[in-house]
Amino acid sequence: MCKARWHDRAMVSPTPEDMARWRLHHLRLTGAQEPDPAAVVDHLLGVQAENVAQATWAIGTRCGADLGAVERALDDDVVRTHVLRPTWHFVRPHDLGWLLDLGRERMLPLWRRSAEVAGVEVDEVRAAVAVVERVLSAAGDDGGPGHLTRAELAEALARAGTPLTGMGLGHVLGYAETEGLICGGIRRGDHTYALLEDRAPRRASISREEALARIARRYVVGHGPATDRDLAYWATLTLTEARAGLHDAGLDTLEVGGTTYWCDGEPEPGAFSPRAHLLQILDEAYRGFPESRRVLDREGLLVTGRERAIGMVLVDGQVVGDMRRTVTEHEVRFELTAWRTWTPEEVVAVERAAVRYGAFLGREPVVRLASR
Repeated sequence: MCKARWHDRAMVSPTPEDMARWRLHHLRLTGAQEPDPAAVVDHLLGVQAENVAQATWAIGTRCGADLGAVERALDDDVVRTHVLRPTWHFVRPHDLGWLLDLGRERMLPLWRRSAEVAGVEVDEVRAAVAVVERVLSAAGDDGGPGHLTRAELAEALARAGTPLTGMGLGHVLGYAETEGLICGGIRRGDHTYALLEDRAPRRASISREEALARIARRYVVGHGPATDRDLAYWATLTLTEARAGLHDAGLDTLEVGGTTYWCDGEPEPGAFSPRAHLLQILDEAYRGFPESRRVLDREGLLVTGRERAIGMVLVDGQVVGDMRRTVTEHEVRFELTAWRTWTPEEVVAVERAAVRYGAFLGREPVVRLASR
């Protein structure tokens, strides 16, 4: 039990502040940063990337890189594709193969059902996937990169007599990604798709047991402390699979408030630094913990149900408000709503977070604060 090694405080459970500090340190939001964007994705294993404009900041804030450096990494060292859950993630090419193998059995039925809801039958899905694979292969025959946009793939499908648009096309492409045939390509003013073998060549396969232990360890090292249900959601695993992986991963456990958390080593001491963060709610700090998100909400300020904003304000590891961001040619405007009264010191910390965000985008930050 890692609580027995808690800085010589034998058998003393951590405080809520300890838990939040530990988690933010593992998430690379406080303390030492990663050296570059690719290292951030390596450390976290997967970074949810549905909203690219916000997700680039999720990487930049963890390594100090600016937007240009993150965008270059997305073309050279990182792939944006559907993996882990039926949504976009940034992953490293060397991790994509085993992650797809691990999740394919549970993910493919999800894509088939969603395609059927969109009016695309199973036979149509298979036919469309074959066309997409063929077109991407032909696109690279002339020595070019073979990366095509969604619109270009839709045109090719229409020419082949299998027209698809909208959600139907999106579900077919997600199915092809999960099958391990295609993945995200380089940016050409828009997201593109490429053959998986061109961006993430296959490596030696590993057993399912090894993959479960690997994903459990990588998740906890990059996100912990976390629960088995957190991992099951994050990686689309059954609870039995998540527990098996955690038990085989050589991790510690910690009991807090009747909940078992899995952890790696001992917590980092010291103060929160930096104190404040402006993040999207898709950030791993929030979306990566469906069960234990309360670690960031000891005051009970989060509303239940559908979130009312796409951004959040963290101070000392706690959610204290929401954030809406507007980017113009020269400015980035932050509309912040405080969910409780902020101290003058907290206001300064939030303003410093806005300055960091503005520097990342190369824009002047403008902060407007209101109360809920």
